[in-house]
Amino acid sequence: MPALASHRKPRTRVRATAPAVGLTSAALASVTLLSSQSAMAAPAPKPSIEEVQKKVDDLYRQAGTATQKYNQAKEATDKQKTKVDTLLDDVAKRTAKVNDARRTLGNYAAAQYRDGALAPTATFFLADDPQSFFDQTHLMDRMAERQQQALTEFRTQQAQASKQRAEAVKSLETLTESQTALRTSKQSVQTKLTEARTLLSKLTAEEKARLAELERKKEAEAKRKAEELAKKQAAAKKEAARKAAEPGGSGTETGSGSGSGSSASTKAEKVLAFARAQIGKPYVWGATGPASYDCSGLTQAAWKAAGVDIPRTTWDQVKVGTRIATADLQPGDLVFFYDDISHVGIYKGDGMMIHAPKPGANVREESIYYMPIYGSVRPA
Repeated sequence: MPALASHRKPRTRVRATAPAVGLTSAALASVTLLSSQSAMAAPAPKPSIEEVQKKVDDLYRQAGTATQKYNQAKEATDKQKTKVDTLLDDVAKRTAKVNDARRTLGNYAAAQYRDGALAPTATFFLADDPQSFFDQTHLMDRMAERQQQALTEFRTQQAQASKQRAEAVKSLETLTESQTALRTSKQSVQTKLTEARTLLSKLTAEEKARLAELERKKEAEAKRKAEELAKKQAAAKKEAARKAAEPGGSGTETGSGSGSGSSASTKAEKVLAFARAQIGKPYVWGATGPASYDCSGLTQAAWKAAGVDIPRTTWDQVKVGTRIATADLQPGDLVFFYDDISHVGIYKGDGMMIHAPKPGANVREESIYYMPIYGSVRPA
């Protein structure tokens, strides 16, 4: 008899995976710990003093650019506010005229209601005589004409008032935009200056000393270039004088003599006299004097003292007057710096200028080569 097959259910083998999960978690924890230790063990390298100097200079330049944006926005805001105030005054006056015209119409309407209105035929029969009828009709015609004029005046004043109100609303919107730009520029200036101060505050005493030494070298190099320019300008002036003394010469030197040259020289003297009087006063961004200045605030005030009005910002000042090559600079000319034209100074001669440098510094004399020159102009 053949053996019967077994009907017992085969046992299912269960694989133990829990230890593997635990192992994986432990491995991940180890990797994370090692990564954290590596990050802590390898901090970012500290910037060199040269890198700090470049970064600080860049931040001050960016603050200068933001200052010009602030000045531009403030100027636009002030102008727009004046325009809005004028429009609102006009709207108030026009509204008063509308109310006057409305009262006149109301008086006509009230009179007509009190007196009533009769048909022309009834008026003819009720009149004492035909002449009285025609006199009364003529009077009514004149009254109707005045009513029509009053109505026309009311409609005209009402339309003008609506137009001026629309202009005022539009100007208020523009004013709001200018004020927003003003706040944004102000915040940008403050942010850049805070970054620069924070960066400088982290330096040790030794690092600050090294940074000061770099500044001295930079100033010395700029002064050397200024002296070279002064020698070249002196030689050019001497050569011009020699040629003028020769037979057939012009008899005048560049920038001197009578007429317009003398007038320009007088203005330049007034500009420099004003600028010298401001030396030692602090730089404050957005300031136009008399206690403090930013760079373009100083140049604007100096030329105003000479009777010449120039715009507020460096970006507008550079468009005024005549462009001048660096070799041809004369006292009173404006020298602009950086590719974004974010700084300006007043040329005083011999390669030197008077300018309001940056926050934390005072108005002072300095070589025009201390910063990269963009270009120069002679305002008048």
